[in-house]
Amino acid sequence: MNKTKIEWADATWNPVTGCAHGCAYCYAKRIAERFGGHSSGKSLVDIGHPITPLYILDAPMKKIQKDGKEAIAPFPYWFTPTLHRYRMDEPKKWKKPRTVFVCSMADLFGVWVKEWWITAVMRAAKEAPQHRYLFLTKHPARYVELAHNGKLPAAENMWYGTTATTEEKAIEASNVINDLPYGYKKFLSIEPICGPLRVSEWDWISSFDWVIIGAETGNRSGKFVPEKSWINYIVASCAARGVPVFMKDSLIPVVGEENMRREFPW
Repeated sequence: MNKTKIEWADATWNPVTGCAHGCAYCYAKRIAERFGGHSSGKSLVDIGHPITPLYILDAPMKKIQKDGKEAIAPFPYWFTPTLHRYRMDEPKKWKKPRTVFVCSMADLFGVWVKEWWITAVMRAAKEAPQHRYLFLTKHPARYVELAHNGKLPAAENMWYGTTATTEEKAIEASNVINDLPYGYKKFLSIEPICGPLRVSEWDWISSFDWVIIGAETGNRSGKFVPEKSWINYIVASCAARGVPVFMKDSLIPVVGEENMRREFPW
């Protein structure tokens, strides 16, 4: 089991790693750069997106550690998008049901990702229905495209999330995700929150079945530090609409443990 410190999931599953967004606050990129690289093994390079190379691995790569011992390289090409085909059957091996964050180290629905990569991941998830799968992307339009082409499962155990860090992004995400056909489970991850997100006439909250809020972590220069009023407003707006809200532990220094809400929609 790939246990995780992400509070709203029990495990992560990364059949794809890497991303081409280039977000300054990305925690996944920091991890990949810290533990990335390899010293042995073979790979297949896919041409991929015109400006983004894609790698395909049928078996794990190895790397030599500082102590001289050989170990599996989790991110052999650092944060370059990579398909790890040998990881596809991992969920089948997990007999106990789990809430699984799919591709915590990638954006599976990025414009550079091959459609057959996505459908392969979906097929593997459907073959292990004992788990609940949560997907997250900055490209919700890809959900809509795949759904209308019959390639995005609308199942009770499949949750499709999109990320927004500002009010503008939240409105944009809600407008796109509203084009998903009826029956899809949708959530919004506001992380890191980079400013106040008002609702007013743009009722973006009602487009989602669940809202997650989190602050930026790490010690990056220029790090976004949220204000308590921003969080309180979103929480109150969710409560007024009956939308469960999950506040990540990164908000404890902002609002205090006594004001934390950790609600799930299932």
